Amino acid sequence: MVFEKVAKILAEYKEIDVSEIRPESTLEELELDSLDTVDLIMQFEDEFQVSLELNDNIKTVADIVKLIQESVGKK
Repeated sequence: MVFEKVAKILAEYKEIDVSEIRPESTLEELELDSLDTVDLIMQFEDEFQVSLELNDNIKTVADIVKLIQESVGKK
C-alpha cells in the first residue's frame, strides 16, 4: 500500500505512467535531483502524516517506502 501511494505521487510529479515506477527504480533513473527529492519528501510527509529524515542512503523508491514505513511505525 505504501509503495502504491509513493509510486502514484512520483508518477504525478514526473508526469509519467505509474507502471514505469518499480521498487528498484533509482532516483537517478527517474531523473530526480536533490531539489525534486526535497519537494517530494514534503509531499510524502503530507500524504502519510509523518516527519521524514532525508539522508544520503535514499537511492531507490524502495528506500523511500522503507523510510515511510519506519516513520509510520514510530507514530
